[in-house]
Amino acid sequence: MSDIDLQHLRIIEACIFASAEPVSERALEGRLPEGTKLAEILAELQSHYQARGVNLIRAGKSWAFRTAEDVSGLLNKEVEVGRAPSRAAIETLAICAYHQPVTRAEIEEIRGVSLSKGTLDVLFEAGWIKPRGRRQTPGRPVTWGTTDAFLDHFGLTDIRDLPGMEDLKAAGLLESGPAINAYASRGSIGAKGSGLKAEEEPDEELQLVMADEDSAELPPEALMEEADEPIEPLEPDEL
Repeated sequence: MSDIDLQHLRIIEACIFASAEPVSERALEGRLPEGTKLAEILAELQSHYQARGVNLIRAGKSWAFRTAEDVSGLLNKEVEVGRAPSRAAIETLAICAYHQPVTRAEIEEIRGVSLSKGTLDVLFEAGWIKPRGRRQTPGRPVTWGTTDAFLDHFGLTDIRDLPGMEDLKAAGLLESGPAINAYASRGSIGAKGSGLKAEEEPDEELQLVMADEDSAELPPEALMEEADEPIEPLEPDEL
């Protein structure tokens, strides 16, 4: 603690506390003088709150305060919630998580049925998926992947924390089929940490009004990490 400026620690603590959503490391770094070691400050805060009623948790490359697991049950109360996501939306979200970056056609291939126009819109508006770029194949289809908000909502630190295929089968949540087996052989679904890449934060916050998915206009900053298959950057003239 002696090597960490107390004022810097207080600034980061206040920034995270004041935000209803996880705060990206890029945004936190912007609040500190150049050269300040953000990782040390976050580690100190995480240690400080470890035994308290709220904990500092990481979701991808973002941070948030959340109720400690051992006391969260005491705070539960019955509330009226909106309509749950459709089965199609849940299946689509799972495919985006395990096979990202993935195109609409690939989602339909895995599910074995056509994808309704609004399914991706719903997931995008919820902040759980975002465009990752365009595949360098005929038609240059848009690819999709999950966000830090997805990790935060489902209590995941990293995309590699998703359960593997054997875990899903054991829980009765996955039925093997030709498409699933074909994609699994490519390493997209497997034991924890196999074939999955961690999220990388885009250079800018993506601000995009959803249009038809096949013709959505995507800014260059929507790109994230380079995928196993070539992903073509979005050109400025596409804006």
